[in-house]
Amino acid sequence: MSTAPFITPLESSRTDAPSGLRIGGDWTLPHYASLEAEVLALRGTLNSAASIDLQDLGALDTAGAALLVELLGSQRLAQLANDAPGLASERRALLQAVGNAIADAGDALPAKRIPAWREFFGQIGQAVEELWQQGVALLGFIGMTLAAMFAILLRPGRWRITSLVAHLQQSGLNAVPIVALLTFLVGAVVAFLGATVLADFGASIYTVDLVAFSFLREFGVLLTAILMAGRTASAFTAQIGSMKANEEIDAIRTLGLNPLELLVLPRVFALLIALPILTFIAMLSGILGGAVVCALSLDISPAMYLAMLQENIALKHFVVGMAKAPVFAFLIAVIGCLEGFKVTGSAQSVGERTTSSVVQSIFVVIVLDALAALFLMEMGW
Repeated sequence: MSTAPFITPLESSRTDAPSGLRIGGDWTLPHYASLEAEVLALRGTLNSAASIDLQDLGALDTAGAALLVELLGSQRLAQLANDAPGLASERRALLQAVGNAIADAGDALPAKRIPAWREFFGQIGQAVEELWQQGVALLGFIGMTLAAMFAILLRPGRWRITSLVAHLQQSGLNAVPIVALLTFLVGAVVAFLGATVLADFGASIYTVDLVAFSFLREFGVLLTAILMAGRTASAFTAQIGSMKANEEIDAIRTLGLNPLELLVLPRVFALLIALPILTFIAMLSGILGGAVVCALSLDISPAMYLAMLQENIALKHFVVGMAKAPVFAFLIAVIGCLEGFKVTGSAQSVGERTTSSVVQSIFVVIVLDALAALFLMEMGW
């Protein structure tokens, strides 16, 4: 049977503070609201010498014990729980446990505020560490891919011709229109800007050389690689990532097949074939765009345009541009496949890894192209 809780002040020689309290009844959650009002009224009015009588204390739960801690303090309540006569052992243990827990929470040090400069450098360090880990993972995956490539080159029975042709169509043939259109427009823009600037020096005729040099050495392969990074690397990551999320890769391993040989190598070989061809198309389209602008703005006929190309542009510039294509193709394909294998199993992870593959591919392509340009310039090639 429930007993109403009470707090009875004992007689005091002062009018503003009781000399003690007699606490009894059921200090439980149903009586929390009424008890809280009395505790708030009495809190702070008791002196350290006031006597506390807990002999009539009835039922007790953690809510009531917390109110007693708020009224008397954790240290004083713990002392009363040890010394109070007639207090049941289970109530004594509960009072001690709640008092100690609240005391420990009160003694906990507040979280230190990290200075802005430390947080800034900490984020930089975290980014550098993540970049290092990504680089190590990429190098390891490149090694695994090269080993698998050399392992099957002399074993035609393990070639995935159907998969190779399908990826070749997807990443190569279907990309021809966008690559040709983009490089044609860029070639026209470069020729227009070159003609505008060189006209001030009376050297508009050299616009032909500007367009040819830029597209044969840099723009042709670079624009194509960036397009493939955004178009093909993302597709590779999404395809493999979806298979990883659906546990299809685990099923492939269960069947005794190698996911690297089944999923990665056909994509790598397809891009190794497609990107050089697309680069050649990009070079032709860019030069054609420059020829259109020269014919319309500079009165340079197509025959004269071709004659100047043949006379002034050496074959080595074409070779330099084409030599970069297989390297870029291999890296784009490997990064796209590696990010697909990093998917953890959710749609959000697929999106994050797809974005990461595009960013990494474009970054690697531009950095390698810049390093190659500096090296070739120093070598005089």
